[in-house]
Amino acid sequence: MSDHYYTDVPSSAPRPRMIEAVLRGRTFRFETDAGMFSNRGVDFGTRLLIEAMDIPAGADVLDVGCGYGPIGIVAAALAPDGFVTMIDRNLRAVELARRNAERLGLKNVRVLAGNLFEPLAPGETFDVVLTNPPIRAGKDVVHGIFEGAFARLRPGGSLWVVIQKKQGAPSAQAKLESLFGGVEVADRDGGYRVLRAVKAAGLPENPGVKRQ
Repeated sequence: MSDHYYTDVPSSAPRPRMIEAVLRGRTFRFETDAGMFSNRGVDFGTRLLIEAMDIPAGADVLDVGCGYGPIGIVAAALAPDGFVTMIDRNLRAVELARRNAERLGLKNVRVLAGNLFEPLAPGETFDVVLTNPPIRAGKDVVHGIFEGAFARLRPGGSLWVVIQKKQGAPSAQAKLESLFGGVEVADRDGGYRVLRAVKAAGLPENPGVKRQ
């Protein structure tokens, strides 16, 4: 059976390559490898999310399912006074994301290995959560990302998601509505939608919440 990009330890032989992409008006070079999602170039959905996402200055950002790192790395470049945490269960992806961040000289990034939100400290929260979710892992996993993001967002924080209409965008939108009470289509193109959901401001943070 071939590897999926959400495999913990890829069995495919390494085939490293360098790719280049212009994102937010800046040229980025990324190292990719076999067993990675979109390893021949930054995919259309990821590009759409990157161009749409709003990263406030000084924000604490979480990239869930980071792969080799384009979303989180661009977020770190957009907010040099903020801090970006990137997580992936695929150990090859984690190493690639770390190397890509180091190659760009980004000091405001950490990359953690583990499934979804498990590597985070209890109560650790963020201003922004970003994800191009692993659709092939199934609806339960994708909706679990939404639920975890809601729990990890600070009041006023936002979740940004990109998803194809034919691969569950209406279902994702309904799930986000049920969690956040509202969702905005921030952009749409080529059959993809970028969804933005904001956690209502003015709510007290949970006791024991740990800010980065």
